[in-house]
Amino acid sequence: MTGLFIVFEGGDGVGKSTHARRLAEHLTALGETVVHTREPGGTDLGLEVRQIVLHHRGHVDPRAEALLYAADRAHHSATVVRPALARGEVVLQDRYIDSSVAYQGSGRDLGASEIRELSEWATGGLQPDLVLLLDVDPAEARARMTSERGELDRLESEARDFHDRVRAQFLEQAAAHPDRYLVLDATREHEVVAAEIKARVDALLGERA
Repeated sequence: MTGLFIVFEGGDGVGKSTHARRLAEHLTALGETVVHTREPGGTDLGLEVRQIVLHHRGHVDPRAEALLYAADRAHHSATVVRPALARGEVVLQDRYIDSSVAYQGSGRDLGASEIRELSEWATGGLQPDLVLLLDVDPAEARARMTSERGELDRLESEARDFHDRVRAQFLEQAAAHPDRYLVLDATREHEVVAAEIKARVDALLGERA
């Protein structure tokens, strides 16, 4: 039996980590072996990359930023994701290729198709079975983050137009592949959103069985 690769996507402050944890608990209760990971930061190398791209105090060239994400993704998919899928496990991942397409491709204006091509080369074409896109207006998401923890990282603190481009690119990708994406209005109560996620994932598990 092959595993399932499920990715949580969306802008900053939309609740990806919270819903990934909820889904991990649900799947574990069903008897599934779950690998809950993230990009960057799912490996020791990824933690170092995360520190550079999100918390480095100086300027990071946009192309260098994109290449750092791609390098982390290549290592992470080869050492964490693919082995788990080969063992038949469920991989729940916070961010994947779509984030680079949205943030570096559109947010940084490096070109969505160019960044997707780079990321797909880095991962050997590994695609998720399901992408859960949590959608919130960037202004509301920023207000959430500011009230919860105050200080923002390099990407979170970018200007509103940057985050508007990021959101538009996420929605564009979802519209182009509706069979593989579930777009969720994440301004609703957590329980409502979580129930929709569970229903879609349970159906996917049924198809696998």
